[in-house]
Amino acid sequence: MWRYAVRRLLQAVPVFFGTTLLIYAMVFALPGDPIQALAGDKPVPDSVLRTLRDRYNLDDPLLVQYAKYMWGLLQGDLGENYTGQSVSEMLGGRWAVTARLALTAWLFELAAGIALGVWAGLRRGRLADTLVLGGTTLVIAVPVFVLGYIAQLVFGLHWQIFPTAGTEDGWPMSYLLPGIVLGSLGLSYVARLTRTSLAENLRADYVRTARAKGLSKARVIGRHTLRNSLIPVVTYLGVDFGNLMGGAIVTEGIFNLPGVGQQVFQSIQLKEGPVVVGAVTVLVLIFLLANLVVDLLYGVLDPRIRYG
Repeated sequence: MWRYAVRRLLQAVPVFFGTTLLIYAMVFALPGDPIQALAGDKPVPDSVLRTLRDRYNLDDPLLVQYAKYMWGLLQGDLGENYTGQSVSEMLGGRWAVTARLALTAWLFELAAGIALGVWAGLRRGRLADTLVLGGTTLVIAVPVFVLGYIAQLVFGLHWQIFPTAGTEDGWPMSYLLPGIVLGSLGLSYVARLTRTSLAENLRADYVRTARAKGLSKARVIGRHTLRNSLIPVVTYLGVDFGNLMGGAIVTEGIFNLPGVGQQVFQSIQLKEGPVVVGAVTVLVLIFLLANLVVDLLYGVLDPRIRYG
């Protein structure tokens, strides 16, 4: 397994550099001068523009800029924004908020999604199956910002079950409603994946053999069928944690959570490329790490998988 883990880490290196180069190119290819944007409509002396553009390497070719950025990153430096603030310090206090939100959403889709998928898979073709398929299709069809505002209005303002904004009530209360909204799309996919995989495995030969040996229904489902059925679900859940970390921009905006997503959104508006690139670079690392953990978990879920 160790050789497999090292090999996967080495395979992640070109993926990391290729992804960060693409992100860097997209961010710094945006039209407009970020230095001029700091002053708004006020004129900026040419000497000041030249000095600042030289300080932030804006006149260098793109690949030279990227190489200087990566050299700093390898030394643990995410760079500075265009007002001289450290990107690491700007994002430092916000990672905890985004991590709590993503973890809440992930746990919600893990528990509720698998439970609904098992419930529907064991009752394929019945009312329960129809309700799960119909409900998840509806959730997938509704945009997250619409779902967020509806949830905020109904559960926050009308019924007053959850806080409507901010983090004053701490974890988990301040994060439950935005976490449910953020994890609703993932829950729908987890439920449908679990339902389909479980229904297929229930018709497999090894399940018929286990039943013929006299094993109880609970043992057949819990020990054999569900374990194999969770392999595609674990794949999705592992990848989705990285998606939740990066996809919280809209949710954090609706519920006024001071996380990384909110900072990235503000930085895009202000054309602060170093902040956007720094945040997304860390998210890419989280995404790659999650993929590695998922690959290693395959051997735990299915002993037939061996690492060479």
